[in-house]
Amino acid sequence: MGDFYIGLMSGTSVDGIDATLIEITDRQVAIRAHLDTPYDTSLRESILGLCSPADNEIDRMGALDQQLGRAFARAANQLILQEKMSPKDISGIGSHGQTIRHRPLGESPFTLQIADPNQIAQATGITTVADFRRRDMAAGGQGAPLAPAFHRAAFSHPHQKRLIINIGGIANISELSGESLASGFDTGPGNALMDGWIQRHQGLKYDSSGRWAHSGQVNPELLSLMLEHQYLSKPTPKSTGREDFHLDWLDQQLELITDRPTPADVQATLLEFTCQTISRHIRQLPETADGIYICGGGSMNSALMQRLSELSPCAVESTERLGIDPQQVEGAAFGWLAHQTLSRAKGNCPAVTGASEEVILGGVYYA
Repeated sequence: MGDFYIGLMSGTSVDGIDATLIEITDRQVAIRAHLDTPYDTSLRESILGLCSPADNEIDRMGALDQQLGRAFARAANQLILQEKMSPKDISGIGSHGQTIRHRPLGESPFTLQIADPNQIAQATGITTVADFRRRDMAAGGQGAPLAPAFHRAAFSHPHQKRLIINIGGIANISELSGESLASGFDTGPGNALMDGWIQRHQGLKYDSSGRWAHSGQVNPELLSLMLEHQYLSKPTPKSTGREDFHLDWLDQQLELITDRPTPADVQATLLEFTCQTISRHIRQLPETADGIYICGGGSMNSALMQRLSELSPCAVESTERLGIDPQQVEGAAFGWLAHQTLSRAKGNCPAVTGASEEVILGGVYYA
């Protein structure tokens, strides 16, 4: 029997907490259980309200930090109860927290994730590792993406070139060449714009299977404007977030086009935009992949998966084909990162984040 860890993750889509139980044995990672805890509308709106500048931010952040810490702890405890385990069976918790601001460039780059790990360690009785991104930034990196290191550990194959593409609110690519991580970076928006648009027009959290997008027509003028976004032409390493791709930005693009498309046509164009940004970055890689594997919420969008398949140079499948449910990959990644930290092993990849060296990530909050 190996060591058990729990990874806690809330991503850019802000749809809920993913709690994933993993077992690590001789550097092999196996998913043992998963629990998805959706946010209620009020909590989700509070999080989204802190993702852009507004009044009274410090007080609101302080209160939400505590709320989310307790919510993360409840998710971990529920997962342990579900599996009929004891906190003593768990070697550690890795909590990504909830990103509310990510500014990787400028004179004083910073990134901020909340969900107080003191609350998690106290309420679970389990040593918790959190604040994974800032040590990489202290070493000159962008603090993101961090999942590629786990992708290498879980999905690499000595004789294949694989692309692992996580499509959450933001999309990112891990380029695995044999057992090496050749590169990794954010490609641009994943589901965030589509989710925000359907929330505005239909009151839904996401476009199930991409049905609404499929009902519309791509608007070439809007698509062309969006593809001019400066982030898309930046060299790697690079990372992005809601600071770059948000509904206010989309509204600005809509003001610039001749004829305003229908809401369904905008949704279709947003789906195409996500697929085009991923595809363009794939084509810029120096070698052709043997396989492309999708994880994250985007893997459940059949319209998006179909369009990616049409644009891609090889077969596109979900990471289920490689043995891990696509919805459980990111949670597993932070459980694995907790294991790295508590083993005093390095957790970042300078080729991905731009850091000057490999470092041990995260702060440790002992039970």
